Amino acid sequence: MLDAAIAVDDVARIALAGLTAAQKTLPPKLFYDAEGVRLFEAITRLPEYYLTRTERALLADIASDIVALAPAGAVLVEYGASDEAKALLLLLHAPSATFAAYVPIDVATSALDAMSARLAESDPALHVHPLSADFLQPLLLPTAVRGLPHFGFFPGSTIGNLDPAAARQFLRDARRTLGAGSWLIVGADVRKDPSRLVPAYDDAAGVTAAFNLNVLRRLNREAGANFNLAQFSHRAVWNDVESRIEMHLVSQVAQTVQLGGSSVSFEADETIHTENSYKHSIEAMRLLAREAGWVPAQVWADKAQMFALYALHAV
Repeated sequence: MLDAAIAVDDVARIALAGLTAAQKTLPPKLFYDAEGVRLFEAITRLPEYYLTRTERALLADIASDIVALAPAGAVLVEYGASDEAKALLLLLHAPSATFAAYVPIDVATSALDAMSARLAESDPALHVHPLSADFLQPLLLPTAVRGLPHFGFFPGSTIGNLDPAAARQFLRDARRTLGAGSWLIVGADVRKDPSRLVPAYDDAAGVTAAFNLNVLRRLNREAGANFNLAQFSHRAVWNDVESRIEMHLVSQVAQTVQLGGSSVSFEADETIHTENSYKHSIEAMRLLAREAGWVPAQVWADKAQMFALYALHAV
C-alpha cells in the first residue's frame, strides 16, 4: 500500500494538478483516507485478490530461510509497515540473537503508535523504533540503530505501484539507507495471464470499484468538489506493452465538475487514471535490482509462480 500524509489544504492542489493534465490522473496516495484503508483491507480478503494470502503463505514457508541471511544483532527495517503482521513471520522464526531491533517505516503515525504499543505488550524484549516518514524519500534511520547491520524488508508487492524508474530510485535509496553488506527482501507479484490479473482489480463483489470511487468522495469532502459518483464507473485494464494493470475512473457522461474553486470538464467515456500495478517477470525484477546496484542472491516463489520474494544483497 502506497500512502502519504496529506494536509487537507493540499488535497485540492494535488487533485487539480492531475485533473488538468491531458490524461487526467489522481495519485494513489489519495486513496487512503479512513474509508479507503478499510476498503483496501477488505480487498486483501477477496477470493480474486490472491496477492496477500499467497505472499503470507510463502513467507510462512520460507521465513527460516530468510532470517538465516540476517547477521546476529541486525535491525529489521520494514518499508511501508502499516502493521506488524508480516514482520512477525520473520521475528517469530528468528533465533533470539538475530534481530536487535525493529524499525517500521510508514507515514501513518497513528498506525505506528498502535503497532508499537501492541509489540511492547507481546514482545517487551524487542526494541521498536518506529519511523514516521515517506519511504519514497531519502531516509535517515533512528540514531539508536545506526552502526548496526541492517536487514530491509519490503513486502506486499508495493514496488509494483512504482513505475520502473521510480522503483529503481527507491531501490537505490534503500541501498544507501541500509548500507554496504545489507540485505533487502522484496515481495513482488509475477507477470501472468491477464485473465488471472484483471479480476484481482475488478472483483465480482465490487469492493475494488468502491475503493476506486471513494477517492472522488474524499475530494467532495476535503477539496470542495461536487463529483456525482453515480456518473463515474470503475475500470481495470491490462496494458501489455507496459506490463501493468491500470485502474481508471470513467465518466459516463459529458459533465463539468467543480473542485477547489476551479471547473474540470469531462467528455463521455473520458477516464481518470488512478493507479498502476506493474507485474514483472522474475528475470525482469532481477534486472531492475541489478540496475539499482543490488545483487539478486535468491528468489523464492510459490508452486504456481504467482508471487515471488527476492533476497537482494548490497555487496
